Amino acid sequence: MTTLLKSGVGTLALIAALAASAASAQSLVGRDSIAEDRNEDLLEAIEDDAERELDRFGNEGRPQGFDGSVAVRAIASNGNTDSLDIGIGSDLNYVWGPNGIELQLNYAYGEDDGEKTEESLFYSLEYTRDFNPVVFGFAKLQGSVDEFSDFETDTFLSLGAGYRIFNDATRQWSVQGGPGYRFAEISDVTRGDINEAAFGISSDYAHKLTDTVFVTNDTDVIWSENDTEDNTHTL
Repeated sequence: MTTLLKSGVGTLALIAALAASAASAQSLVGRDSIAEDRNEDLLEAIEDDAERELDRFGNEGRPQGFDGSVAVRAIASNGNTDSLDIGIGSDLNYVWGPNGIELQLNYAYGEDDGEKTEESLFYSLEYTRDFNPVVFGFAKLQGSVDEFSDFETDTFLSLGAGYRIFNDATRQWSVQGGPGYRFAEISDVTRGDINEAAFGISSDYAHKLTDTVFVTNDTDVIWSENDTEDNTHTL
């Protein structure tokens, strides 16, 4: 099964334009141009935005109201080979009281000499409700659309409960799991599409070693009759 995007939540940032300011005034001549410097800053900002922050399942510790980030990246070149690569990522959250909604989207498009080489969309929409500081419930829809994958579409809908094992200033560990249903369209016409019950379990661990060093491990496992998908991310 296709794995899904996970990302950290930052302050609202739309990285889409380069605007001049008096504070960055410099000579317009020389090897390093203002545009080059600003493009480097843009790429660094996108990379920083994509890095995972110390977060946790459920709504505990999340700010009330709207919070999120959007990153856009596009690269085009021409010459012996014309190419185009576009990437758009977003992580949007809204929390009110014990309730929270999180929407994650990632879109990628690639083209070489007018021929499409990649087009994919990964998404995750999750509702969570805190029952107390350590127990919460959730309902989650996650999936992908990718014509270049073995699965043209792959969707998993689940609901269940979670528990915060550790939740302090230096260590956070939450687990959640529950039953669900998986349906997928397979690219290989000789194989049938998937429509079956499934079960998902996730673990989210973060340990702050110093003010600047921390260790994280995120694990998602989705089991169904056709296969089991294990997606682990360690930093």
